[in-house]
Amino acid sequence: MDFVSMDVWALIMFAVLMFTLLLGYPVAFTLGAIALLFGLTFLGIGFLNLLPLRIWGIMTNFTLLAVPLFIFMGIVLEKSGLAEDLLETMGLLFGKLRGGLAISVIFVGALLAATTGVVGATVVTMGIIALPAMLKNNYSAVLATGTIAASGTLGQIIPPSVILILLGDVMGVPVGRLFIGAVIPGLLLVLIYLLYVVFVAWRYPSSAPALATEAHRWDWLFFRKLVKSVFPVLFLILGVLGSIFFGVASPTESAAIGAIFALILAAVHRRLSLRNLLDAMQHTLRLTSMVFLILIGATAFGLVFKGMGGDQLVHHIFTNLPGGMWGFLAVSMLIIFLLGFFLDFLEICFIVVPIVTPIAAHFGIDLLWFAILIAVNLQTSFLTPPFGFSLFYLKAVAPPTIRISMIYLGIIPFVILQLLVLSLMLAFPQVTLWLPNFMDQLQGY
Repeated sequence: MDFVSMDVWALIMFAVLMFTLLLGYPVAFTLGAIALLFGLTFLGIGFLNLLPLRIWGIMTNFTLLAVPLFIFMGIVLEKSGLAEDLLETMGLLFGKLRGGLAISVIFVGALLAATTGVVGATVVTMGIIALPAMLKNNYSAVLATGTIAASGTLGQIIPPSVILILLGDVMGVPVGRLFIGAVIPGLLLVLIYLLYVVFVAWRYPSSAPALATEAHRWDWLFFRKLVKSVFPVLFLILGVLGSIFFGVASPTESAAIGAIFALILAAVHRRLSLRNLLDAMQHTLRLTSMVFLILIGATAFGLVFKGMGGDQLVHHIFTNLPGGMWGFLAVSMLIIFLLGFFLDFLEICFIVVPIVTPIAAHFGIDLLWFAILIAVNLQTSFLTPPFGFSLFYLKAVAPPTIRISMIYLGIIPFVILQLLVLSLMLAFPQVTLWLPNFMDQLQGY
């Protein structure tokens, strides 16, 4: 040990963590165990007295209370039948167009992202309902699976997104401004997905045919159904996000309002049974516990990593990269993208982001812009094999004829499109910053 400096041992600790996570050990307990092992060995038990104070700060953080509330809102809405109604209505609306079913899936994915934000539930629901319909109407299996998997992950960037709340807490950026900053990048992703589907339908008509016109009647009953399925979604988006954007309520308060409205919507759809309510509460409890256990483990790991001087060594390495600020941005985005192949977005958020954030601040990078860049980058982690969760969700509910190789091929264009949007955001920061600055001006800041 005398031949290796303390900060190098910190990097060895990081390498041990990555290795054990790739072996499949539980994330939260692995983080805590490695932190205790290296902390006791190199820093002593006295240093770890700081840990209870850090954990207490997490447990009393008012902003993080929005996490279980938004998760609960999303699960209740998923059980309310909202997604089924939207998919059916949008399918009727766009079915006459070539590629219309794929277009409807993208629109529904965007609307569900702005209401539920639960990626797994969105992908599973659209996989159960939309995928059989697309295959029945002779859609290419590759296009159908890619569209559903990519549209389901829009909840990662379109607010209210849980990852934006966590990034805001980790990076010290107001969550409300993060929500506003994510609007244009999220809409840009939706637009580029739509353009891609329209291009494929035009270039390869047999892969995305229009539906039989006799199956669609745009009569009074249809428009009534359209209003009934879309209006509650728009009302919820306006109520939850509008109250945050215009400073009427904090993200946590808006999450509480959204949770109440979700219960009302489920009752209107006659889905608010005791069983559904208990299922939603149990699911919320499991997801929230997982998030906070990982956060506590990552806090312990970060405390020991910094105590051993690892942050200073990483700071020295990144600040001496060729290209200065742009070199740092390129390398950090590349590392996060590559880690997304093997790690969950929560692990990257709690382990890597606290390390790179002080370096971004050192270069004078706007942390709001940097946080949205990371969020868009993390969205790819749901789609990149071998551990892309959306791929597993979709395969679990897909017909037996759909092979995992088809899903892998389907997501490749969408990952490329996500990287294209990320490149545009890097080249033109105002794509992210214009709307938050405009909202600040409206509110007199």
